[in-house]
Amino acid sequence: MQTETSRNFNYPEQLPVVIERERIQKTIRDHQVVVLAGETGSGKTTQLPKMLLEMGFAEHGTIGHTQPRRIAARSVAQRIAEELGEPIGQTVGFKIRFQESSSEQTAIKLMTDGILLAELQRDRLLKRYSAIIIDEAHERSLNIDFLLGVLRQLIDKRPDLKVIITSATIETERFSKHFNNAPVLEVSGRTFPVETRYEPLLRESEDGEYDLDVIQGICDAAEGLVAEGPGDILVFLSGEREIRDSADALTETFRQHRESIEILPLYARLSAAEQNRVFQPHGRRRIVLATNVAETSLTVPGIRYVIDPGTARISRYSYRTKVQRLPIEPISQASANQRAGRCGRVGPGICVRLYSEEDFLNRPEFTDPEILRTNLASVVLQMATLKLGDIRKFPFLQRPDDRFINDGIRLLEELGAMVPQSKKPGGRRRPPKLSAIGRSLGRLPVDPRLGRMLLAATEQHALRETLIITAALSIQDPRERPHDKQQKSDELHRRFHDEQSDFMSYLKLWDYLQTQQKELSGNQFRKACKQEFIHYLRVREWQDLYAQLRQVVRELGLRINSEPATYQQIHQSLLTGLLSQIGQKDDKHQYQGARQSRFFIFPGSGLFKHAPKWLMAAELVETSRLYARYAARIEPEWIEPLAGHLVRRNYHEPRWSKKRGAVVATEQVSLYGLVIVPKRTVQYGQIDPVVAREVFIREALVTGELRQPLPFIQANLALIEDVRELEEKSRRRDILIDEDALVQAYDAQLPAEISDERSLATWYRQARQENPDVLRFSRAQLMQQEAEHVTAQAYPDEWVQGRLRLPLTYVFDPKDPDDGVSVDIPLPVLNQVSANGFDWQVPALREALVIALIKSLPKAWRRNFVPAPNYARAFLQALAGQEQVAEEPLLPVLTKQLKRMTGVEVPAEAWDWDQVDAHLRMNFRVLDGEGKVLARHRNLKSLQQQLQPTLQETLKATAGDDIEQTGLTDWTFGPAPQAVEKQQGRFAIKAYPALKDEGKSVAIRVFDRADEAERHHRAGLRKLVMLQIPSPVAYLREKLPNKAKLAMYFNPWGKVEALIEDCMLAAIDHLIGTQLPQNETEFRQLTTMVRAELNDQTLAIAAHVERCLLLSHQIQKAIKGKVPLTLVQSYGDVKAHLARLVYPGFVSEFGVARLADAERYLKALALRVEKLPVDPNKDRVRLLLFERLEQRWQGLYGLVPKGDPTPQELNDFRWYLEEFRVSTFAQQLGTAFPVSEQRLKQRLDELETLLKQG
Repeated sequence: MQTETSRNFNYPEQLPVVIERERIQKTIRDHQVVVLAGETGSGKTTQLPKMLLEMGFAEHGTIGHTQPRRIAARSVAQRIAEELGEPIGQTVGFKIRFQESSSEQTAIKLMTDGILLAELQRDRLLKRYSAIIIDEAHERSLNIDFLLGVLRQLIDKRPDLKVIITSATIETERFSKHFNNAPVLEVSGRTFPVETRYEPLLRESEDGEYDLDVIQGICDAAEGLVAEGPGDILVFLSGEREIRDSADALTETFRQHRESIEILPLYARLSAAEQNRVFQPHGRRRIVLATNVAETSLTVPGIRYVIDPGTARISRYSYRTKVQRLPIEPISQASANQRAGRCGRVGPGICVRLYSEEDFLNRPEFTDPEILRTNLASVVLQMATLKLGDIRKFPFLQRPDDRFINDGIRLLEELGAMVPQSKKPGGRRRPPKLSAIGRSLGRLPVDPRLGRMLLAATEQHALRETLIITAALSIQDPRERPHDKQQKSDELHRRFHDEQSDFMSYLKLWDYLQTQQKELSGNQFRKACKQEFIHYLRVREWQDLYAQLRQVVRELGLRINSEPATYQQIHQSLLTGLLSQIGQKDDKHQYQGARQSRFFIFPGSGLFKHAPKWLMAAELVETSRLYARYAARIEPEWIEPLAGHLVRRNYHEPRWSKKRGAVVATEQVSLYGLVIVPKRTVQYGQIDPVVAREVFIREALVTGELRQPLPFIQANLALIEDVRELEEKSRRRDILIDEDALVQAYDAQLPAEISDERSLATWYRQARQENPDVLRFSRAQLMQQEAEHVTAQAYPDEWVQGRLRLPLTYVFDPKDPDDGVSVDIPLPVLNQVSANGFDWQVPALREALVIALIKSLPKAWRRNFVPAPNYARAFLQALAGQEQVAEEPLLPVLTKQLKRMTGVEVPAEAWDWDQVDAHLRMNFRVLDGEGKVLARHRNLKSLQQQLQPTLQETLKATAGDDIEQTGLTDWTFGPAPQAVEKQQGRFAIKAYPALKDEGKSVAIRVFDRADEAERHHRAGLRKLVMLQIPSPVAYLREKLPNKAKLAMYFNPWGKVEALIEDCMLAAIDHLIGTQLPQNETEFRQLTTMVRAELNDQTLAIAAHVERCLLLSHQIQKAIKGKVPLTLVQSYGDVKAHLARLVYPGFVSEFGVARLADAERYLKALALRVEKLPVDPNKDRVRLLLFERLEQRWQGLYGLVPKGDPTPQELNDFRWYLEEFRVSTFAQQLGTAFPVSEQRLKQRLDELETLLKQG
């Protein structure tokens, strides 16, 4: 290495820094830290290292010189070497990522600030350096601020180390104070005056003020500046889209301009060739549209004019969403001045600001440094790796927000790089500790998220693929998309798209490039990349980074897989670094992300048209919306195993599981508010032993819900059921101790560790040996009130009706349909149960029932029995000892007793069962063979009617499947069908087979009631007898006198044969009598007797019928013809009455016994017709009386439940009416029994009471 005295130093005299060389060198010599402020072009970057070299600092170490960008480090090194007259790599060298050019003789080392930070890991005190220059410190990048903090700590430990901070004339005082009021030297730059014009986008018109569109404002300003004179225009815009829109608008604006104007874009994603166009010589005037990359990073030549809309996209970390945002916001005053300075390099310039001067003055003075607006995970990790202490105590130039620090720590905790520590005794939390993963991450030269992916990939055997992907994510995307060739580039890039994963697209692209490189020469490969819109230099950078990372992971001892990894292995590796950047698609095709964020898939993603249910994203960037860039489909079940240290587990519904024999709960697993496992049943004993034990006692022991109930459980449950039955009967809930008391009783005896069936059984086997009655309760322990009032007499367990003993069940639950007392009726005996007696209820509820019935009365009646409880008790006392009372319906007895007490007789219709509470009315439940309830009702007859078809099938099965027969025309079935009774358990099932007339033949059918079976059997027997004997028609024609024969033609059928058959049926009915044949022999005897006597009997019946028909004909003849108006109503009644007396089938229906009565009724009707014209008004009055009686009688039929047979008493009322007609219209004929209007009304009252009582 040459000494400073032997070297010839040449300094460009025109540079401001050179003019101030002696003052600068003296200040450096006298102070450890110096702040040098100077604008771009002052020469500070290239001349300072030479000055330090000249001062001899290279004799004691290397002069370190940092640059914020790689291109600057390389170009500055080249420039200094040229000025020293040496090739690069000797006295002057550089080191950037993937590239180094230096030797043992290197005295001045240019490098990026990141390289110097990396060296701190191996050289904590930077002993190899004698001086360090931090250039462009005003940019305040994260690395620069971190370095300034490290150097602040270092200068106390290295008093021999010189530190020079260079900056534009921005915040120099802050730098000075940071280094203990270090001296500040300012040198001027080489600039020309710049005129600043404020042209806000506010315009005036006749209608008032209005806002101008930004693009229109740019076009207007550009037209004005073009008219000012020659020179290029630089327009600052916030993004690529704004550049494209402005380019289109400016092209249209200057389309007809006399001067040819070239419009060029300039932004970071442009290809190198397109960027280079801006710096190449040109003959036409240009308008350059640039992002804020042109503020300080690049100097665009030839710029005389600047248009500044005053906005930029500034990267900011969102504390709320935990993502890096790129919002468009107003720039600071410093940035605005930097933009204005761009047009004062080659001559006087003009800067047009599209906002007001007032707006400018109200803006912040400086742009927030990166450390105040970014995630600090990398800084925290570096500090922990370098053991620099707590970040909150680190001497940053500007201390970052605690929230951002905490987020950085949390991200490292998410990655498993740091482990939270327990709190100190005083309650303050200890700083998190670096984990083994964190120490490994600190050695990887990539973002912590990407480093975590690499470490996970080793376990997943996917390190090769993950290295390729993480290297790609660390650089700018090598796929270019030129503005004028977007469609073509998109088509070419679509080859690499993957519908499931953008990361797989990188692997496809990598494999493609590897193949192309092998097949093509270097020059051919470079051309192929250009033709296919792939940035060659970025590809080289990608490959270099991959190689470097591969070397690093090998040094760490990580194994690179030789076999290709699966999709799952690759993406589970990536997922470890992206756990807070997952999302679940909702119904609106948005994604619900971590911490309640919502985002969309970036339109350029391969997943855009095939959005998966779950995805992860390498980036969440907020522009106009929050977008997920570089996304991939994931399965939700991958997340929990990788995020076990982060997930939040919520447990719901702790409950006893009889199947598992343990307490379980529903677990919901979420990650940053995103549910990844909605519901999962887990054992709860280890999660919360106290609650699990309580649930176990309450839901397993108290209820006895164990898979194998232990002896004490069965004994306790039986005892509890006995006490609970007392409660149900007495309708009280204060006899059995409550559930909490039972829980406490078990809790007091069970050891604390018992919370499942297995532990209980183990403990119980041992405890029982010492105390056989352990955990057994006594009846006294279970009862908190005495229950002497609950007796078998007041609360019977069975309802006895004849031979039937029906179980009673007591329920006390107003919401239960079985609330009250239920009688359980097996389906097969349903037809044997009568409603008689059930209206009296069980004795214990009888008083409450009577009270409710009295209260159901209308007020006019109810007020006679106040207070109701007193009358109810008096009623029951009056009946005490009368066991036969319950055989009568309750209401008539109650009516009678109340009348006896008060003299007031309550009419039957006044009582209202619907007003009585359901639990006071007997509940009827019909059970199937397995004891299940088929149907229930408070009305027995309704229940019987509802289940009639089901009952019929049951009875048919009981009687035997072969008992029913059809198509019978003779007695060929053995003995007469008899009632069948079969024992089923404690009940006898009864079915009633009988003959049934089915028209042309007879059948044997099964009936559920004896009366119905008897009625059908007699009609069936009559038909069967009739089928065995010849018709007496010929005999009657021979024997009947001519007058009788003539009368026969007056019959309602019109055919004599039908009338004779009706007479024949009446005759057979009469001949059969009451002794019915029980076998074929008796049937033959019967048919022989009927055959012998049928003709004479039929002839005798025909004589009666003859007289009836003649009377009928006489009446019809009398009322035929023109009817006077006064007789119309009476004649109508006569016709209706005649139709009820003489009709098809009237002979057999009246029977032999009533034919004489029928003749008398017809005579009475004939006398009425005869008297009608004499006093029609009197007849009409009588007619109204009969109409009222008949209407009430017919109304009573509506009280007969549907499906029930009509009571014979109701049908027989017809004869009361007939006799009353005889008494009214032909009293001289006499009546069969005494009748009167009062007697008929009384009979109707009796019938109504009978029907209402069921």
